Amino acid sequence: MAQTVLHIDSSARLTGSVTRDLTAQVVERLGAKEVIRRDLATPLPLLDEAWVGANFTPADQRSDAQKATLALSDSLVAELQSADTIVIGAPIYNFTVPTTLKAWIDQVARAGLTFQYTENGPEGLLTGKRAILVVASGGVAAGSDADYASRYLRHMLGFIGITNVDIVAADQQALDPDGSAKKAQDEIAGLAA
Repeated sequence: MAQTVLHIDSSARLTGSVTRDLTAQVVERLGAKEVIRRDLATPLPLLDEAWVGANFTPADQRSDAQKATLALSDSLVAELQSADTIVIGAPIYNFTVPTTLKAWIDQVARAGLTFQYTENGPEGLLTGKRAILVVASGGVAAGSDADYASRYLRHMLGFIGITNVDIVAADQQALDPDGSAKKAQDEIAGLAA
């Protein structure tokens, strides 16, 4: 059983969302003691020059304004660091992740906090965690060459040290909605709690 789950939804749809329904089922199946909820329907700010400047200023040299600029990012990183398992709902929009989820990734992929550069290349600092990606699509087959979403998410999670990644796919719903739903339900039932 996961102790703490970070539950992230990124669908623009607040009702009738396949990924929202499925992430809720996954979180329930995990039976976590604590669930941290992050709903990206309210978009996060995009990175800008002030954010980049603050991020690249050494922490002990940041001005109060720079600290304020990074406060939300620091909070998002803390949520990620405190979670044992991360459940991410990611509908496939135009072959990739929603922009709101990309904005979250930009806020949490921070050198010195979630990864570091070494003489052997980048090294993720969030090891020992598990991620469960819940993807949904109308026509894209999960894992296919056209599925940039789950490949990108798996890569980014690995970049920050999370390499234990399961995927629950409700894919190709426009082609076979019943088969897609059954497959996703079977995958959830097969998840270790």
